[in-house]
Amino acid sequence: MTTLFTFFLFLLPILLLLVGRRSSAKRVPPGSLGLPIIGQSISLLRAMRANTAEQWLQERVRKYGPVSKLSLFGKPAVFIYGPAAHKLIFGSDSNTVSNQQAKSSQMILGDRNLLELMGEDHKRVRGALVSFLKPESLKQYVGRMDAEVRNHLQLNWEGKQRVTVLPLMKGLTFDIICGLLFGLEQGTRREKLVSRFQQMIAGIWSVPFNLPFTRYNHSLQASSEVQTKIKELIREKRQELERGASPNQDLITRLLSIRDENNQQVLSEDEIVHNVTLVMVAGHDTSAILITFMVRLLANDPHIHAAVLQEHEGIAKGKTPGGFLTWEDLTKMKYTWRMALETLRMVPPVFAGFRTALKDIEFGGYLIPKGWKIFWALSMTHMDNTIFPEPTVFDPTRFENPTSIPPYCFIPFGGGPRVCPGNEFARIETLVVIHHLVTGFKWKLCHTDSFFSRNPTPEPTEGLPIEIIPRT
Repeated sequence: MTTLFTFFLFLLPILLLLVGRRSSAKRVPPGSLGLPIIGQSISLLRAMRANTAEQWLQERVRKYGPVSKLSLFGKPAVFIYGPAAHKLIFGSDSNTVSNQQAKSSQMILGDRNLLELMGEDHKRVRGALVSFLKPESLKQYVGRMDAEVRNHLQLNWEGKQRVTVLPLMKGLTFDIICGLLFGLEQGTRREKLVSRFQQMIAGIWSVPFNLPFTRYNHSLQASSEVQTKIKELIREKRQELERGASPNQDLITRLLSIRDENNQQVLSEDEIVHNVTLVMVAGHDTSAILITFMVRLLANDPHIHAAVLQEHEGIAKGKTPGGFLTWEDLTKMKYTWRMALETLRMVPPVFAGFRTALKDIEFGGYLIPKGWKIFWALSMTHMDNTIFPEPTVFDPTRFENPTSIPPYCFIPFGGGPRVCPGNEFARIETLVVIHHLVTGFKWKLCHTDSFFSRNPTPEPTEGLPIEIIPRT
C-alpha cells in the first residue's frame, strides 16, 4: 500500500502537467493552421485582390467564431477584431504585445524600424521621428509642400484631357517625401529611387519564400538597393551638417543631428535607414490611396463635391494671386478633413495588421500562445453597424464630433502610444492636394464601378482614369 501511495505521489505532478497541457490545448482558438509556411496566406491574398477579404474573414467568423487560429506568412496567428481586440493591441504594455510584423515585412523594411522596436528603443526612435513630424515642426513646410503639388499638376495634369489618378498620386506623394523628408531634388536620383521603391513595397505582404522567381525575393533585392541609396544620402547630409547646414532642413538631417547628454548621436545608422524606409512606405501609400478614393467619391457625389468646393473657393478668394497655402488655411478645411476621415473608414489603406504575443494572453475565452502573431482587421470594425449606423453610406457628418465615436472603434492611424507619428504629415499632404485639385479642375470618371482590389493596398479599376477640364 505504501509503495502504491509513493508511486501515486510520483505520478501526480506528471498527471497534473499533462492535464494542464491538455486544458491549455483546448483553450487555443478553433481553426486550422493549414500547410506549413503557406497556411492561409495565399487564400487571404487572393481574397484581397478579388475585393472579398471582408467576406473571407466573415466566413471565418461564421465557421469558428470571433476568435480563431490560422497561419499567415510563415507564422501561426490568432485572428481577432472589434473594439476589445483594438484595446488589446493598442492598450497593452510592451511586455504583453509587441508590434513585430510578419517576416516578409520585417525583412524588407529592416528590423530596427519603429514597428519592430519595443520599450526604451521604441520610445527613443519614436521621439526622434516625432520631433520632425509633429505639427509645430510641420507648419514651416506647408509652403514647400504646396510648391511640390503645383509643380506636379503643371507637369502631369495641365494640358491633359485624361489622367490616371492612383499612379500620379503615388508619384506626387513620393516627390513630396523626397523633397521634404530627404531634401532630394527632382532628377534621375529620384527616378531611380522610386522605381526600386515600388518594387520593394510590392512584397511586404508575401509568403517568405526567398527563391529567385518570387515577389518576396524581388522585394528583398529592391530593399537592399533602396537602403544603399539612403545610406548615400545619410553620408551627404552628415557632410552638410559638418559644413553648418540647418538641422531642420529635412528628416534625415534632423535624425542625424539629435544628440544625447554626452553629445552622442541618438540613432544608429541602421535605425535611421530602416525608419526612413518605413516613413517612405507609410507616407507614399496612405496619402496616395486616400486622395485617389476621395477623387472618386467627389466625382460620384455632387452634394459632397459642392460642399468641398465651396470650402476651398472661400480659402482661395482670400489668397493673393500665386500665394502659397499656410497652416491657417489648412485649419479652415474642416469639412474636407471630415470627408477624408469617412473615406479612411470605408476604404482604409491598411486592411489589417500584425502584432506578436510576448506571453500567453487570455482573450475572448481563449489562449493566444506566447510567440504567436495576432492578426487583426480594422475594416471589420469600421463597417460594424452597431458602431457606425448604415456603414455602407458615405457620411462625413459622423466626424463632426469625434468624441462621440467610442474608443478603439476608428483607428486608421492606430492608437495609444503606437499611433502613427506621420498622421499629421498625411493630413497636411491630403488637404493641400485636394485644395489644388478641386479649385483647378473638373473631372469625370472613365469607369463608374465601385470595385477595388487590395494588392495589398486598395487599387481602383485601372488606377482610376478620369477625364479632366481646367476650371476657369
